[in-house]
Amino acid sequence: MASESFLALALGYLLGAIPFGLILTRLGGKGDIRAIGSGNIGATNVLRTGSKGLAAATLLLDALKGTAAVLVAEALWPGGGLHAAAGALIGHLYPVWLRFRGGKGVATLLGILLGLAWPLGLIFAALWIGLLLTLRISSVAGMVAAASAPVSAAVLGRVELVPMLAGFALLVIWKHRQNVARLRAGTEPRVGRRTA
Repeated sequence: MASESFLALALGYLLGAIPFGLILTRLGGKGDIRAIGSGNIGATNVLRTGSKGLAAATLLLDALKGTAAVLVAEALWPGGGLHAAAGALIGHLYPVWLRFRGGKGVATLLGILLGLAWPLGLIFAALWIGLLLTLRISSVAGMVAAASAPVSAAVLGRVELVPMLAGFALLVIWKHRQNVARLRAGTEPRVGRRTA
C-alpha cells in the first residue's frame, strides 16, 4: 500500500510539474513567460503577452493535469487519487524542471477538485469566475476560491477531504504572498491590463 501511495504521489507530481504556460508561450513565439509581467507561468501572466488563446489554453491544460492525475491514479491504484492530488498541486507549485519555481496553483486546484468530487469543482469555478468578472483581480478571486474549498467540502459532507483541502488553500495563499503585499499597497494589477 505504501508503494502504491508513493507511485500515485509521483505520478501526480510529474503531471503537475508540466509547465504548460512556459511551453505554450515559447511555442507561440512569445518568448520566456518568466521574463514577462509577474514572471509567473500561469494563465493570468500568459494573458499579459496579449494572447487570450494561449492564456485560455494554459488555464485549461493546468486544470486538466490536476484532473488527470487524480483519475489516472485512482484507476491504477484505488484510493490513490488523494495522493496524486497532493502530488499534482505540489508539482505545479514547485516543479523540479524550473528549479522549484512554479505557478500559483489555482487552475490546477480546480482540476483536482473536479477529479476528486466534481460538485466541489463547480462551486470553486463559480466563485473564482464570479469574483474575477466582478473584481477583475485574479489573485483575490483565486485565493478566495481556494479558501472556499475546505468549507464547501465540509458543507457537502466530504469531511475526509477537509484537512487536505485546507492545506491546499494555505499553499495557494502562500504562493500569492507577493500579490497580498501589492493588494495592501494598492498596486495589484487588474486582469486585462498589460504590464511591462
